Amino acid sequence: MSENPIIILAGTRPEAIKVAPVIWWLDRLGVDYIFAWSGQHYDYEMSSVFFEQLQLPKPDEYLNVGIGVHDIAQQVALLIQKIVSMAKRRKFKLIYSLGDTNTTLASALASVYVTKPFVHDEAGMRSFDSSMVEEANRRAADAIANFRLAPTKIAVLNLLCEGILPSTIELVGSTVVDALIYVISRNLLREDVFNIYDVNPSQYLLFTLHRRENLTERRLPRLISILIEIAHKLPDYKVIFPIHPHTKKYIEGMGLTKTLTHTNVQLTRPLGYFEFITLLKNARLVITDSGGVQEEAFILGRRTVTLRKTTEWPETTILGYNYLIDPDIDRAADIIVKSVELEELNPPQLSTCPLGDGNAGRRVAKLLQLLTESNIERGLEVSGYPLPHLTTRADSPSLCFRNRSPVIYEELEDGYSDEICVTRENLSSEEMLKIIKVNWMKVDKLIENKKI
Repeated sequence: MSENPIIILAGTRPEAIKVAPVIWWLDRLGVDYIFAWSGQHYDYEMSSVFFEQLQLPKPDEYLNVGIGVHDIAQQVALLIQKIVSMAKRRKFKLIYSLGDTNTTLASALASVYVTKPFVHDEAGMRSFDSSMVEEANRRAADAIANFRLAPTKIAVLNLLCEGILPSTIELVGSTVVDALIYVISRNLLREDVFNIYDVNPSQYLLFTLHRRENLTERRLPRLISILIEIAHKLPDYKVIFPIHPHTKKYIEGMGLTKTLTHTNVQLTRPLGYFEFITLLKNARLVITDSGGVQEEAFILGRRTVTLRKTTEWPETTILGYNYLIDPDIDRAADIIVKSVELEELNPPQLSTCPLGDGNAGRRVAKLLQLLTESNIERGLEVSGYPLPHLTTRADSPSLCFRNRSPVIYEELEDGYSDEICVTRENLSSEEMLKIIKVNWMKVDKLIENKKI
């Protein structure tokens, strides 16, 4: 191993999926790395099965922070302590982490304490919902990072709007696209799941629920009630509900298990990656509160209803694949039921897909290789120019520009407006596509010519 390897830090199911394509390409390029697994998800189905299916190597370091630690603050503190301890024992050039988990936040903070550069992948993602722990994690990671790898053009814009130096941002795409292509191109889908759960393709709905804000005593009973109402109003469809261990604990703790006993609702254990993607790809409708599932469903061309007011993947709403719904509104179940009646969608074309073209892992690995060969180090940065940032609204697929610059205010026709929302009503689909479409061949040329 060289004296300048990369420390790769991950620790949850989504991170296992996202980091796999990066590791595949680092191996191909012969780039040395130290793979550290935090164990933030310690349930076997939530981690180990993904290692096997995605051919991830055995971690060089296992931090074991998920065992017996359920408090967020304690987990982050323990993670920082263990990452710093590991870093002091190892020779390495930089720390790389991705996403918005406690592992990501701890990796970013630890990089400061050991004075090593930090690279944050999936940078610039914003839901603009300050109640989400993940939103705080990703904002902090982006602020600390020396180099930010953004999956989409809107993510790049978000970073620029926060004053991030443009030279520290790279558009690379989402590695989730790479992982899905890996599964489908190698015929790894597990079609035996249809027999196991006694369903036919497109004759079931897929339901997932795990976000902390949806597991409260006020919100969880409401969501379970919506689920049962949907099952009652769609007698010809099953609803498959793979229960996250965290969600199961709250359902049992609130005495809601009996409420879920409906002939059309099929509860399952946590699924392996291949099994879940098979069900996702063939579902008539996906109902979720997960950012990762929104992303996967979009890439596979599945219509999705997201049980949240905002999303960090606005591209999915702009293109009409994903609808945001506030679970607290009246007739939420009726709105979801009507979504089943809509025409099925086709997957987006990879060449212009706003989330990526299947080459994100290669781009990330090449950029990491360039960084290890450069003189990058933690130090001062010059702030970029503040620009308006973008988000979406639950009531309508829209782009919202929230202004922060007096220069922008002066250019507005209607005076000093705090927010301008561009919706389907006042902007054509063609114009929206121009905003988010990506020429990935052009991106590759820019990266190939880059000398960091």
